[in-house]
Amino acid sequence: MTNSNVPSKWTTLTAMFLVAGTCIGGGMLALPVATGISGFFPSLAIMVVCWLAMSITALLLLEVNLWMEEGVHVITMTSRILGVPGKVVSWALYLFICYASLVAYTAGGGLQIAATFSNWSNVALSKEIGCVIFILLFGAIVDLGARVVGRVNAIFFTAMIAAYVLLLGMGIDEVNSYQLLHQQWRTCLLAIPLTLTTFSFQTMVPSLTPYLKRNASALRWAVLGGTSITFIVYALWQWLILGIVPVEGENGLTAAYLRGEPPTQFLEQHVHGFWIAGIANFFAFFAIVTSFLGIALGLLDFLSDGLKIKERGWGRLFLGALIIVPTLIFATQYERAFLVAMESSGGIGDSILNGMIPVLMVWIGRYKMGYSGAFRVPGGKPMLVATFAFFLFAFIIQLLAYTTWQLC
Repeated sequence: MTNSNVPSKWTTLTAMFLVAGTCIGGGMLALPVATGISGFFPSLAIMVVCWLAMSITALLLLEVNLWMEEGVHVITMTSRILGVPGKVVSWALYLFICYASLVAYTAGGGLQIAATFSNWSNVALSKEIGCVIFILLFGAIVDLGARVVGRVNAIFFTAMIAAYVLLLGMGIDEVNSYQLLHQQWRTCLLAIPLTLTTFSFQTMVPSLTPYLKRNASALRWAVLGGTSITFIVYALWQWLILGIVPVEGENGLTAAYLRGEPPTQFLEQHVHGFWIAGIANFFAFFAIVTSFLGIALGLLDFLSDGLKIKERGWGRLFLGALIIVPTLIFATQYERAFLVAMESSGGIGDSILNGMIPVLMVWIGRYKMGYSGAFRVPGGKPMLVATFAFFLFAFIIQLLAYTTWQLC
């Protein structure tokens, strides 16, 4: 039954920031490298398609979630509608996406903490210690619940946007409009899997439902507003990086792609000045933290639902340990293995779990099982077929990339 209470505008805004903060993270560093070879306009076209597709499946997942009682997460949803096969696939893919992301963010955040501490104190701090500090600090915040996470995330998201605006302001004069005209359309489709990860937040949709009191209008605003903010932020970031860092050359985007290196260090080489480097580091850290908070919150609720453990007392501590301990082990010992896994999480994880599965659940729930509710995504069967076909295409691209080096 839908709760008649209407969340405040501030609560809806913090939910919107939580969505955007979850999307804007490690992809900010990887996207320009993955799409830079194709050029600004081809990458922008792929971003538009992926933005629309991921927004649609988020709304589809929201429709399914509002069919259920409060507290139901992805596991229960897929189990009720898709049966045991859907439950098993959801378990595996959800855990893969979430843990891979958390490992990457913990490793990146820990490295920044260690570097910052060493620079300010002249005392060397290992990356491993930095990872421990990062995950204990922000893991504790997640353990305090959705409302605390929403408020803390809003602060970090605001700081991230401020650093982002400063970067744009300082770098705008360095943008070479001629570089933005570079276009290589035949390679742009290869960026679809990674671009999907930059709009990946669907796993936290069931956590937003109780946060916004199951209000369909507020939830729709949070999803569409959050993804729209994400698109604008990424589009301007692409414009800045692709307009400053050339495609060719030793310090170009092609070399960065082949070596798997982030573009920020190339940005520093093309835009001189201490403040640019410092602000870029702050921006990267805030982006990592906001993504970590959103994904960790979604994983906490997922484990609670899947393991039937209440988020109270010792149960909450146990769930927190299930997140912190594996993440910390892999972030400090097996970081590179998970970074490689992150490259394929969009084509495998997001295309299935956040793409095809929501479509299948809505199709079966609407047209086979007779589910209905206060919220329904428009478009009917044609929209569902087109959305499913797109994510199947992304999945095939990733499979081909595994077997054909020329497609990488």
